[in-house]
Amino acid sequence: MNLLIITACPNGMVTSVLTSRLLEAAAHRLGWSTAVEVHDPKAIGSPLTAEQIAEADLVVVVKTGPLSLARFVGKRVVQSTPSEALLDPEGFLRSAADTATELRQVDEAAAAPSAGKPKLVAITACPTGVAHTFMAAEALQQAAARKGYDLQVETRGSVGARNVLDPQAIEEADAVLLATDIEVDVARFAGKRVFRCGTGVALKQPEATLDRALQEAAVLGGGVTASAATGEQKAEKTGVYKHLLTGVSYMLPMVVAGGLLIALSFVFGIEAFKEEGTLAAALMKIGGETAFQLMVPLLAGYIAYSIADRPGLAPGMIGGLLAGTLGAGFIGGIIAGFVAGYAAKAVSRWIPLPASIESLKPILIIPLLASLVTGLVMIYIVGTPVAKLLAGLTEFLDTMGTSNAILLGLLLGTMMCVDLGGPVNKAAYAFSVGLLASQSYAPMAATMAAGMVPPIGMGIATLIARRKFAQTEREAGKAALVLGCCFISEGAIPFAAKDPLRVIPASIAGGALTGALSMAFGAKLLAPHGGLFVLLIPNAINHALLYLVAILAGSLLTGVVYALIKRPETQPLAVGAAA
Repeated sequence: MNLLIITACPNGMVTSVLTSRLLEAAAHRLGWSTAVEVHDPKAIGSPLTAEQIAEADLVVVVKTGPLSLARFVGKRVVQSTPSEALLDPEGFLRSAADTATELRQVDEAAAAPSAGKPKLVAITACPTGVAHTFMAAEALQQAAARKGYDLQVETRGSVGARNVLDPQAIEEADAVLLATDIEVDVARFAGKRVFRCGTGVALKQPEATLDRALQEAAVLGGGVTASAATGEQKAEKTGVYKHLLTGVSYMLPMVVAGGLLIALSFVFGIEAFKEEGTLAAALMKIGGETAFQLMVPLLAGYIAYSIADRPGLAPGMIGGLLAGTLGAGFIGGIIAGFVAGYAAKAVSRWIPLPASIESLKPILIIPLLASLVTGLVMIYIVGTPVAKLLAGLTEFLDTMGTSNAILLGLLLGTMMCVDLGGPVNKAAYAFSVGLLASQSYAPMAATMAAGMVPPIGMGIATLIARRKFAQTEREAGKAALVLGCCFISEGAIPFAAKDPLRVIPASIAGGALTGALSMAFGAKLLAPHGGLFVLLIPNAINHALLYLVAILAGSLLTGVVYALIKRPETQPLAVGAAA
């Protein structure tokens, strides 16, 4: 018999785990195959998959609070409490098999929003975890206050999780809002109504996003990520990009640390690291020889993790390390991540095992087979051609003439300013970061310089055309100046959200000019983040004064153009506070 065990005891998490373990042991003594779902974020019980639910002969639900059973309509279900189940687990299961009845209707009380004050919980997360994460959270909280909703928001930024949602809040929530651009763990939301969107949507349309979360959220089954009711085809198209951004998000701290350590080694001279035993040599060993070597394995590992969860991590990192040793670089790492992730997912889904050794699958079978497949693909199929491709790309970037360099700078600068931290912006940034592992530093310089232009330009516009801006806009302009100097393009979002047809073209003009000038000047940047503050590190960038000229030229162009085409403002900037 295929048995599903679901325990949900929000007032006693230990009871949830204990009940699940005792019932699972009793089922094994009866010779039944089991799958367990524990509604506790600290427990190891995984959410049930759609396949497990479809194949189940009996569903046993042990709970002490409300829980949606919409997933189990049409299955034989028994509901009970821990006190009954723990009295005699084996006898309880025998009785459940005899008395179970088919569930014919959805538990509407648990699956629909409550009639009183709506309660929601949310998570916000963007690839860099710097700006969109926190701005979206603040916009949602302000919108919830205006609409009278009860909202708790957990932010998953570069400093880790903040304001972590407690189990009681999750249990009582009418809907869960995942405003994320990367994959996050949804195990604790199994059985809850979940709505997913991007951080950009939550930031620009917070009230509409909250309403859609309450109306359109779908019950999250076993490991199935709820989509925003946009259809399977669209969800699949955005999935690949989201997996890539998840890998970039986890790789970024390693790149920043390694790049800054390399830059610090140059404080003692460009070639000081070649002298053994010196501090410069130690810094280069930590940054260049260690941190940068881990960059590609981290990228590949977390792409695979995003696709197949924890079982994909080991084969992904193995494939990423192979990409580095084979010379395939970050391009090979991306391919390795996807091969490892989908291989692990395929092994998990399509290779059935006896119940007695099913528990070995995530720690032995999946890592072994997925690592084997990934390694063989990288060595015999992907490694050599991608290494040649990357070598050709690196040689082209290092030897390209001034005209080609300017064109590349124009392209990167334009991409950085099209959507201000959105997918196009992140694609240009990820491309430039990946080239750091191949010692191609010029694209990184152009990318970071152009990314600073939109917010600095908005700040300049509020200074030279003060009468055209409301007081709240002028305050937002001051904040944008600071954010721009820190290389946070999202500082211009409050302006772009209100006046996109003028802000975006003005930003693109300035960003393209800055990117082109940076490449024309031959600027090379070793650190992938930090904005103008990186210039305080000697030798972190060559031609520092010309680099500043490029940034200032583009920012002035953006500021002056927007100041000229901006219509006088009489109403406060609606989302200015989010900056």
